Amino acid sequence: MTMTAPIDPARIRNVVLVGPSHAGKTTLVERLALASGAINRPGSVEEGTTLSDTDDAEHRQQRSVSLSLVPLEWEGVRINLLDTPGYADFVGEVRAGLRAADAALFVVSAVDGVDAGTAMLWDECAAVGMPRAIVVTKADRDRADVEGIFEACRDMLGEGTGIHPLYLPMHADDGHVAGLIGLLSQGIRDYSDGTRVDRDPEPQHVDLISDARAGLLEGIITESEDEDLMERFLGGEDIAFETVVSDLEKAVARGHFFPVLFTATAPTGFGMAELLEVITRGFPSPLEHPLPTVTAPDGTPREPLSCDPSGPLCAEVVQTSSDAYLGRISLVRVFSGTLHPDVTLHVSGHFLSDRGHEDHDVDERMGGISLRVGKTLRPVAALGAGDIALVAKLPHAETGDTLSSPELPLLIEPWSMPEPLLPVAILAHTSSDEDKLTAALSRLVAEDPTLRLERNADTGQIVLWCMGEAHVDVVLDRLSSRFGVTVDSEPVRVSLRETFAGSARGHGRLVKQSGGHGQFAVCDIDVEPLPSGSGFEFVDKVVGGAVPRQFIPSVEKGVRTQMAKGVSAGYPVVDIRVTLVDGKAHSVDSSDMAFQTAGALALKDAAEVAGVTLLEPIDEILVVVPDEHVGAVMSDLSVRRGRVTGTEGVSGGRTAITAQVPGLELTRYAVDLRSIAHGTATFTRRYRGHETMPAQAARGLAGQ
Repeated sequence: MTMTAPIDPARIRNVVLVGPSHAGKTTLVERLALASGAINRPGSVEEGTTLSDTDDAEHRQQRSVSLSLVPLEWEGVRINLLDTPGYADFVGEVRAGLRAADAALFVVSAVDGVDAGTAMLWDECAAVGMPRAIVVTKADRDRADVEGIFEACRDMLGEGTGIHPLYLPMHADDGHVAGLIGLLSQGIRDYSDGTRVDRDPEPQHVDLISDARAGLLEGIITESEDEDLMERFLGGEDIAFETVVSDLEKAVARGHFFPVLFTATAPTGFGMAELLEVITRGFPSPLEHPLPTVTAPDGTPREPLSCDPSGPLCAEVVQTSSDAYLGRISLVRVFSGTLHPDVTLHVSGHFLSDRGHEDHDVDERMGGISLRVGKTLRPVAALGAGDIALVAKLPHAETGDTLSSPELPLLIEPWSMPEPLLPVAILAHTSSDEDKLTAALSRLVAEDPTLRLERNADTGQIVLWCMGEAHVDVVLDRLSSRFGVTVDSEPVRVSLRETFAGSARGHGRLVKQSGGHGQFAVCDIDVEPLPSGSGFEFVDKVVGGAVPRQFIPSVEKGVRTQMAKGVSAGYPVVDIRVTLVDGKAHSVDSSDMAFQTAGALALKDAAEVAGVTLLEPIDEILVVVPDEHVGAVMSDLSVRRGRVTGTEGVSGGRTAITAQVPGLELTRYAVDLRSIAHGTATFTRRYRGHETMPAQAARGLAGQ
């Protein structure tokens, strides 16, 4: 079997495909693989989405919700295509793809247009200076608006004159798109007969080329390092084709110029060669892309990385998955050095402790390195700086972990992870499932850094925090199909509290005689509520030894135990002061346990006198929403008993709304906000404290 040798970083292009689920990303990847010769028949890419030949339905689901790597070659250049999910719930996979790539290809359908999620990801790329291009798919469909979609891209993505077509669609007599008009080459690429035929433009194309070409050349030359080139261009000089192509790469790499290309649905190869040419000649190599910051695992600064195959080894796990036959599989991007199979690596992970991941620094021996397209698995002799491949047998490696040499352990600054905001409570379906659940959840969160595992001590529930309903479905399906664990979901219970409505005295008395030593303890306590957040205070004001000194801590322990159990609705009691004022003891029958019981009874007695108030958690949320949806969001917050505390205009025609909202009202807010704002809003939340729950809302909790 042929072993693939490391590749010069200058001959690598790492490209992530971004776009909605209906835009045709996977079809585009397959057509590119066919055009490059990486596969020889349609469907091969779809078949090869996992490493074992399991059920086709599982393949399709895995591909639709996971990052996948498809390597191919064109004119001596390795192109690593990273196909990302198109659903908003799986933006974590998209961000992983953005981390591994050096340029982004935004896929937009000529039929469906640009959606809000694509525009938000465009802004994310702009914030980090990611080079981008746009490919418009389905240009040959009946409902395609080829000219309109280009203007929609300019308007929606907000980059003004930075967006320019490299080709214009050429229409046949029946109005359908039949070819491409090259604005740089000033030639026609005719696909009307099913194959590409290059020819000169016809008279009706000349003016069209001239008008569009001027804006394109100006956009490219603006980014040129040749300061005289713009002056020559404005003076009417015809700039050489090779000069323009050379400057095209510089313009794209700087993240200020965004070429647009067109492709078709029909399997004629329409636009594939043109797109591959732009990727190989216009996209930056790993040598030109800034690398992430690196430190030692303890935080000590290290020298900045460079994309040097002979440098110190530093790679990152950008995705983790499990295979029934090969175990854990890691998709790895090497930033520096060269990774060899069957060597010992240092694995560092230090950034997801709040999501159920423990920090770790371990040395472990990795397995082989491979690339997969279709059903062909190709071993890789070594993986050099700038390249991406699959690594087997790293049992402790999780998504986001750093791989380095044990002699020089390193830690890469992590990429930004979206916060999961939709909770789902689960419990094992059977005792057999319960035995396997802990291990299955551990493996699941290792694969998916957008998933947060919470074991709520107050409610006793296991809660999985997900990105949305589709994410929930995938997580539960993976537990069942991959790990053999069936779980049931149940309503998420919110951590409520109880406190005293007023001051009261409580009397606790335990007197039992049943032969031998009995049980005797009496105590009187005063209970008064404290301000929110004060906690618990215990005061001893017993005089004359009415309660022996050794039993006073027992009374406090009994009170604390009853507070944890609750005194009315079964929720923990908070923010009270308990003062022990009197009591009685027996020289023989009093004991530690008897006074614990008496203390608990006294607290319950005082609660019956004073009454109990329910407290609910209040979260402070920040919603960022386009201005046109502000009214709908504000109205919805009012319905949720929210208190808006501020609004502020932010860039991009958006408004930031801060509000305090009961946690009970936010259980499904991630889903509801997406519906209200049509997927254009984001929000964050943080716990602020507990406040008194209105009586009407408290009555509605009878079933919780």
